Amino acid sequence: MNNIKLILEYDGTNYHGWQSQAGSGRPTIQDTLEAAIAAAGEAHPKVLSSGRTDAGVHAWGHVANFHTANSMPAEAWAPVLNRKLPLDIRILSSEEVPDDFHARHSSRGKIYEYRILNRRTPSALERNRAWHVDRKLNVAAMKRAAGALVGKHDFSSFRSSGCNAKSPVRRMRSLVVRKRGDTLTVTLEADAFLMHMARNIVGTLVEAGLGRFTEKDIKAILASRDRRQAGKTAPAHGLYLLQVHY
Repeated sequence: MNNIKLILEYDGTNYHGWQSQAGSGRPTIQDTLEAAIAAAGEAHPKVLSSGRTDAGVHAWGHVANFHTANSMPAEAWAPVLNRKLPLDIRILSSEEVPDDFHARHSSRGKIYEYRILNRRTPSALERNRAWHVDRKLNVAAMKRAAGALVGKHDFSSFRSSGCNAKSPVRRMRSLVVRKRGDTLTVTLEADAFLMHMARNIVGTLVEAGLGRFTEKDIKAILASRDRRQAGKTAPAHGLYLLQVHY
């Protein structure tokens, strides 16, 4: 059996996230990819993912892998699958990896990027690709708030109530807020993320940018380990899985 690693780019607008939802009738990235692999000649493929993404979340570097007895060269899977996939999912590369490689368990870290359109008028083009915030954000305040979250912490205040991770402790390696024109980007790098952690952090940083929270407040929210103390969850459509580290 060969173990094939795939790197995917996709627009998540038309999908209910990565995870298969058997019987729901809702299209997912996993189901769509597995159908393409089956159409390429691999019966009953089971794709392993670097993680789940929520409905509407996008990716520039989602990693997945699957085992196959097919003799097709590893690098040929990418062009073959791209001919069978819809245009909003692309395989950027395919390669053979050791048999024990697992897209999720072998991961050593992830980078997400969140995009915010900060202007009065919504965008016709970015409506599914960035969170529109029509009130002016204080970027300096957001940067100060972000600094309070860097390091190894218990991120219970930023995890979803549905999160089943065994430990809420994560190491936030970097959290960077940048502004270019009307667009803000928040880049989050951590050893791993809890359910909705990236979106909850971004929602809280936006509220800091609107004057609700100070850097001191962010530290208190973190220490409280209480999700109710933090800001709202940022919409899914502004989030992108940028890269997975191994």
